[in-house]
Amino acid sequence: MGSPDPNGRQLDGMGGGVSSLSKVCIVGASSDREANVDYTFAAIGVKDDEVDFSSNCGNMTSAIGPFAVEAGLVPMPPDGETEVLIKNTNTGKKIRATFEVEDGQAVAGGDFAIDGVAGTSSKISLAFLNPAGAKTGKALPTGNIVDKFDGVYATCVDVGNPCVFVQASGLDVRGSLLADEIEVHPTLLKRLDSIRRQAAVAMGISPDISQVPGSIPKIAMVSPPHAHALLSGAMMDEKSCDLVVRAISVGQPHRACPITVAMALAMAARLKGSAVNECVISQPVDADGVTLGHNSGTLLVNAQFDSHGEVEAATVFRTARRPMEGKVV
Repeated sequence: MGSPDPNGRQLDGMGGGVSSLSKVCIVGASSDREANVDYTFAAIGVKDDEVDFSSNCGNMTSAIGPFAVEAGLVPMPPDGETEVLIKNTNTGKKIRATFEVEDGQAVAGGDFAIDGVAGTSSKISLAFLNPAGAKTGKALPTGNIVDKFDGVYATCVDVGNPCVFVQASGLDVRGSLLADEIEVHPTLLKRLDSIRRQAAVAMGISPDISQVPGSIPKIAMVSPPHAHALLSGAMMDEKSCDLVVRAISVGQPHRACPITVAMALAMAARLKGSAVNECVISQPVDADGVTLGHNSGTLLVNAQFDSHGEVEAATVFRTARRPMEGKVV
C-alpha cells in the first residue's frame, strides 16, 4: 500500500494517501455454513505501518459479493439478480449483498449514482443483518443515551461499528465545515480525538486512552439541516436532508460518510434525548429511511427495527467494479 510514508502520499504503493483510500479486504470461502464467503478488513496506516483489524468498512463491503462471483468463490449464478451472504470476520456480523449478474460476471454498468462518486454504475444492495453490538455486544455500550467527555455531551452507539456522536454546537463550530476546513482548524481534530479516546474507554473498547485503536470508535459531529456548500462547490439546501454529519475516520475528515457510521446514526436518531435525535428533523425527507447530509451530498440509510426497537437490519445502496487485477510486488 506504500506505507509507512512520512509524506502521507503512498506514492510507492497502492494507497491514495488518506485513510479512506488505504484499506484491504481478504476474501475466501466461508467456514460458516450460513454464509457464502468470509472477509477480513484491514485499515492500513498511511504515515505509519499499523495494520488495524479492529473494525469493518461498509463501503469496502460493496465489492465483496461481486468479487466472490468473479473469483469463483461461490457457484456461478444464473443471469439476473443474485445474493451473496457475507460474513465479516472482524465483527462476526453478516451482510446480504444483492446485485445483477450477466455471463458469470457482476454487472458494472448502470444508471445508479452516489453522491461523491463520479459517473453511474449498477446498484448493489447491502443489508447489514443484526448490526448492533458489532464490537462491544451492546447497542449502547456505556449503558447511557448521553455521556459527557471534556465537557461535551456525546452519544455512544455500537451499530455496524462503535461510534461517538457529538453536536457541532457543543464544540462551538459550524456543523457544515468542509473536510479541508476541519483539517486546518487549529484545535478541532485534537478535541474530537480526545473525546473519542475517552469514549472508547467508557465503551469498553480499550483499557486506557493510550491503547485506543485508530479505526474505532468512529467519531462524528452532527447538526440540524441547514443550507451549506459541498466539496463540489454546489449548494445543499436545508430541505435536502434530515441531519448534517461530518465524520472523522482514522484521524482524518471523511469526504462523505462511512456506511457503518450511517447505520449507527440511523439507530441513534430514534433514541430520544440522544445527541443525534436532538438534531434530526421529525418529518423525514424520504420515508424509506434517514437522509444524511455529508461533505459530498446525501446518503439514505434504511434501518429496520423489531417491536422492541432493536435493529434487525440496515440497508444501503452502493456501487463497485473491478478496474484492474494483477500482482502487487
